Amino acid sequence: MDFWGVTLRLLQGFQTTCLIFSLTLLFALPLGLVISFGSMSKITPVRYIVKIFVWGIRGIPLMLQIFIVFYVPGFIFGAPISSRINAAIIAFSINYACYFSEIYRGGIESISHSQYEAGQVLGMTKLQIFFRVVLLQVIKRITAPMSNEVITLVKDTALARVIMVVEIIRVAETFAATRAIIWPLFYTGAFYLLFVGILTLMFGFAEKKLSYFRA
Repeated sequence: MDFWGVTLRLLQGFQTTCLIFSLTLLFALPLGLVISFGSMSKITPVRYIVKIFVWGIRGIPLMLQIFIVFYVPGFIFGAPISSRINAAIIAFSINYACYFSEIYRGGIESISHSQYEAGQVLGMTKLQIFFRVVLLQVIKRITAPMSNEVITLVKDTALARVIMVVEIIRVAETFAATRAIIWPLFYTGAFYLLFVGILTLMFGFAEKKLSYFRA
């Protein structure tokens, strides 16, 4: 197969990579915020349960979590996940939500308590203070660590191949197994570099837009 034929096949696999990446962010970003609120809850049992859950997810390898999500429901409940890609997205979403939650928590707790008090003096509710005063400052402070996690997610999507999801690395491995050509495996690096480069520029632009929060 010629260079352009390989490129087209890899692009098909890269579409799956982008789908996993996009849906993981769609689910993990809001879920991480909910988990962060749980880890900061004033209700002690809730706080400890959430913290233990986050500790477990962060401590278990992502590859093992993918296997658990894909195989365990079928073994225990007789109801396997409907598709391999759905299992991968669920595993990625839970995993990254826990990482995001710690970033959210650090950002929220870094805001001076005096800002909450000032909002209360102005007659604002807790929700108004959070969304109008705190949230944008938190976004500014967590942009850099979030960018690291998002870029890591781009590369981690390759782990979906362990349950035979046909993402870009899986397509390249198929070339090596069926056609005895290995260069497509190295060629996939160009796709990841381009994707990461675009994300890096986007996060850099976002940081500049939020620079007015600097002291």
